[in-house]
Amino acid sequence: MESQFNGSSSASVQQYVDVLRHQRQLSHHTLKNYQLDLQELLDFAQSRDLSQLSYFDIRRFTSKLHAQGLNPRSIARKLSSWRGYYRWLAESTNLVANPVDGVKAPKKSKSLPKALGTDEAVSLVSEATGDAASALADHAMFELLYSSGLRVSELVALDLRDFSDAGYHSTAWIDLEQAEVHVTGKGNKQRIVPVGGAALSAIRTWLDARPQLVKTDARPLFLTARGTRMSVRLVQLRLKKHAQKTSISSDVHPHVLRHSFASHVLQSSGDLRAVQEMLGHSSIAATQVYTALDFQHLAQVYDAAHPRAKKKD
Repeated sequence: MESQFNGSSSASVQQYVDVLRHQRQLSHHTLKNYQLDLQELLDFAQSRDLSQLSYFDIRRFTSKLHAQGLNPRSIARKLSSWRGYYRWLAESTNLVANPVDGVKAPKKSKSLPKALGTDEAVSLVSEATGDAASALADHAMFELLYSSGLRVSELVALDLRDFSDAGYHSTAWIDLEQAEVHVTGKGNKQRIVPVGGAALSAIRTWLDARPQLVKTDARPLFLTARGTRMSVRLVQLRLKKHAQKTSISSDVHPHVLRHSFASHVLQSSGDLRAVQEMLGHSSIAATQVYTALDFQHLAQVYDAAHPRAKKKD
């Protein structure tokens, strides 16, 4: 196919950008990003013509970007810009293959879930904030989140017991006698999770105060001051406020207590399968992230305790 342009690679890049400007009518900001990405490709190629670059050249350029600390999302955007340029070039010349095809950006590293230290978590959930019914509800909810590793949506769905009557069937409830909660998690997967002694004590104290908040619906385990079922958002706000009062520096939300539960149980037991069951993960892979947290804990202990781990001054 005969070329529709004459000149160097830089000239062809400018022609491509002009096509994007006039035919696709991209914004000034988007066009600027395309120009920067393609200029970087020209810089990588140095004096070589872009049409002569191979798949391995593009992979090498991508590795350089990664080594320079560029995040995977930005690398993916550059690859997309380059891929589009070569697609256009193939339509304009006798380019045999698009060298960017098959080149992928590095995978974004998964950040580890945040978990509180054991002492910090126990201090956070065990500190009662007052005798008012709402404060007792908070104490019971926070203890239960940490005791059983529940998702906040599972927590607010709990009923006082298993109700089954006309038009209503409980999907989640607490069984105080058996010291366990029955919950329905993601994918309607049901599971039973033990409840620790501290959480049971806090829940019983809350239940003594709960009747004064019961209005039209007596089924929810946790009620707001208006007598309605506790909402996910309200639990989030109350926990954040409580953490600030107790001088916890971390940004604490209900999922932090779930992560802390999983990490601390794994540290003590080493039983990944048991943690998987209690969290309600359908795949063990979802639970394995906590082994990294556990390793971090072990590494900290090692660095602090092992004579050979101490750095020389």
